[in-house]
Amino acid sequence: MSGPTTLQVLRSLETGPRGLTEEEADARLARHGPNVPPVPRTVSWRRRFVRGLRDPFTAVLFCLGIVSAGTAAWGTTCVITVLVAVSCALRATGEHRADRAMAALRDLVPTTATVVRRPAPDEREPSAPRERAVPAPRELPAEELVPGDIIRLAPGDVIPADGQVLTATGLSVDEAPLTGESSPTTKEPWTPTTDPGEGTEHLCFQGSSVTAGGGTAVVTATGRHTRFASTTHEASGVPGGERAARARAFDRSVHGISWTLVRFMLLTPPLVLVANAALRDRGLETLPFAVAVAVGLTPEMLPVVVTMCLARGAAHLARAHGVIVRRLPALHDLGAMDVLCVDKTGTLTQGRPVVDRSLDTAGRDAPEALDWAAVNAWWTLRLADPPAPDALDEAILTTPEHYEGYEGIAALPFDPVRRLATAVVTRPGAGLGVHTLVVKGAVENVLELCALPAEERTRLQALASHHAAKGLRVLAVATADRDRPARRRGTASHPTWSPSDIHGLTLVGFVTFRDAPDPAAGPALRALADRGVTVKILTGDHPGTAARVRRDLALPPIAPDAVRTAEDIDAVPPTDVAALARLAHRTTVFADCTPAHKARVVAALRAHGHTTGFLGDGVNDLPALHAADVGLAPHDAVPAAREAADVVLPRAGGLAAIDHAVTAGRSSGVNIATYLRITLSSNLGNVIAMLTAALLLPFLPMLPAQVLVQNLCFDAAQLAFAHERPAPAALSRPTTLRPRAFLRLVTGFGVLNAVADLATFAVLALAAPGPTGTEDESLFHAGWFTENLLTQSLAMLLMRGAAYGTTAAGRRATPVTRAALALATAGILIPLSPLGPPLGMTPLPPTYYALLTLVLPLYGATVVQLRNKASVAHGSGGSGRGGPQ
Repeated sequence: MSGPTTLQVLRSLETGPRGLTEEEADARLARHGPNVPPVPRTVSWRRRFVRGLRDPFTAVLFCLGIVSAGTAAWGTTCVITVLVAVSCALRATGEHRADRAMAALRDLVPTTATVVRRPAPDEREPSAPRERAVPAPRELPAEELVPGDIIRLAPGDVIPADGQVLTATGLSVDEAPLTGESSPTTKEPWTPTTDPGEGTEHLCFQGSSVTAGGGTAVVTATGRHTRFASTTHEASGVPGGERAARARAFDRSVHGISWTLVRFMLLTPPLVLVANAALRDRGLETLPFAVAVAVGLTPEMLPVVVTMCLARGAAHLARAHGVIVRRLPALHDLGAMDVLCVDKTGTLTQGRPVVDRSLDTAGRDAPEALDWAAVNAWWTLRLADPPAPDALDEAILTTPEHYEGYEGIAALPFDPVRRLATAVVTRPGAGLGVHTLVVKGAVENVLELCALPAEERTRLQALASHHAAKGLRVLAVATADRDRPARRRGTASHPTWSPSDIHGLTLVGFVTFRDAPDPAAGPALRALADRGVTVKILTGDHPGTAARVRRDLALPPIAPDAVRTAEDIDAVPPTDVAALARLAHRTTVFADCTPAHKARVVAALRAHGHTTGFLGDGVNDLPALHAADVGLAPHDAVPAAREAADVVLPRAGGLAAIDHAVTAGRSSGVNIATYLRITLSSNLGNVIAMLTAALLLPFLPMLPAQVLVQNLCFDAAQLAFAHERPAPAALSRPTTLRPRAFLRLVTGFGVLNAVADLATFAVLALAAPGPTGTEDESLFHAGWFTENLLTQSLAMLLMRGAAYGTTAAGRRATPVTRAALALATAGILIPLSPLGPPLGMTPLPPTYYALLTLVLPLYGATVVQLRNKASVAHGSGGSGRGGPQ
């Protein structure tokens, strides 16, 4: 059944070809609202600050602060409160800054439209008849458009609202942002045979752009009622859901570690209370100590260190490379990314065709077809009124000039029904009165006008189809000589030609075109592959087109079975995610994909354990952007894609900037993992030692104030990891945290630290006075305090491993080195300083330091041995599939 006629549409909108009056337009603007798509509401800095409390470690710290306040441990409460506030403030500031940058992007290019509006009766000239009020075209902001407005379309215009085409002259529209199709769509007015259920050739949609020709259209929908807005809304409900409703790679890793520590922390205070009550007959007076032990197990500085690492990386990317990181944890996910799925059109290609080859009728390379195509394009543009260039004409005319010496007589511009364009010229050397028709267009249409036997026509059609299957667009070029018409309407020097004159042509050959690849795409994708990131292409184009792009980018060849289509995806049941993940794992190119297919593939890869990124620039890419661990969009992507992305790439060198972003993410990930490995193992060792000592000693092994000061010193030193630069070798593979393997490693180092702490008992027994050397409580506290900070400073230097290499002078990276030396100095001097007595510590005898020099080298040698074994098990520098463990 056919749709409403153009007249019916105009009547339903209460408008006409001459447009609305300003008064009517103002009334409709008040009724329908401005023509702007729905944009996410900007989140205030305060709201982001409060959201920071949802971070697992921050929430745990906040709860411990409440418990500390309940036990009157005000020092611990104050410190925890400050740490929580600093962490939330850093994250809120970084994301708020990214939001401001995105708002600046939205305001860079104001959108206008050419609108035809007729004057109101009182605005007409007094002499103008009532029925002859002249419409006045004017440039207006696109947000002021209303249903019923008549807009004019010209090459380069972005269509500002949904509409129905009223008139068209070779009108061609690029709908790639909506559909992903790289080829422009021909638009023409409604005809009685038009069926809306089968095509949208008579409709144009907001967000698409005019590539060739011109025309007029009546606006049928604006604002949130456009197809662009509805597609954006529907995309948020695809498999994978809204971003906030599921955990990303960073969230999954941190949550796994967090909840394991939460269980330990909830178990520790009751265990300490019960053990002391049963073995030492101590009651609730040990509660502050129990809380201090639980706090000691917590990496208090983790939210601050993590946020500082990510914020520094995001700030560096914005300042040096123009990359906007809209969600700080996305930077870590970039470093952990081992699969990057990319759309083809607009990301790997420039969205415009270039000439590939010029072929004769035998399929051999020959310049004649391109020469005649250039003649056709040049004179069609020169003589058409108005000129209607398209992308293929522009590609042809970028080649060397082949049209000199010809004189144009007439032109029949591209006809979307006949699918060809004709130029009539006189050529050098031709006799007087001889005109040459030069025709180029779709292969089928041109062949129908050629004088060819049926067998030859079939052969030529097969030859064109062969090149089309390789991902090329093919134009046929034909010519015919005609005597100059003597008796025809028109002037004597410029007779009129009509489509009926185009017949009996001689085929010259074919011109093939390919999508122009982005020059930066090939090197960027090869650099990512060298860094361990597998790149997969998900496109709505033909398989041959996608494979052709890979060849044009000089990427390594792939096996035939590594190219799949949407049919292969549909063959896998939606519930069998594992089967789709296996298919995606061995596939490099998925072609003929719809947005839902892209989202399914990305979600399946994530479910298979991959940290997956997706790079897209159109509305059709929204489902996949939402489904990925980290979504990326170029600077010139449609606004909806930019809003959905976690990372926005710069206008120039966008793909190359991905490598910089991955490097920054891996650097942050290595620093975070190293901090976690060191601080958790040290804290776990201290907790084990304190619990053991609490059962062996007649007094508490460490006072709550001493636990707090020790943690403050150690945590302050750990901030140096936010400023550390890992070695290049540590950034060569994806970095991520696997909670189980990570906690196994931490447990091993924690037990080693506990053994080193308990070895201090032997040192104190030999160095301190008394039968056992542990009778003096203040001396014991001082000895253990010093040993703890010395072993922790050694751990900072030794447990980093090869991840940080050496400086040019052969020394370890200076930020952590200086911090470790400062920590060791604090451990030695605090018991000797005036701070010692208030903290319950007394100066240690020289014998203690001498004996300690025997324990520390043994501890250091064991740490290095365990570290090397861990590096062999998990990859050099703690990177690779499992990342820093």
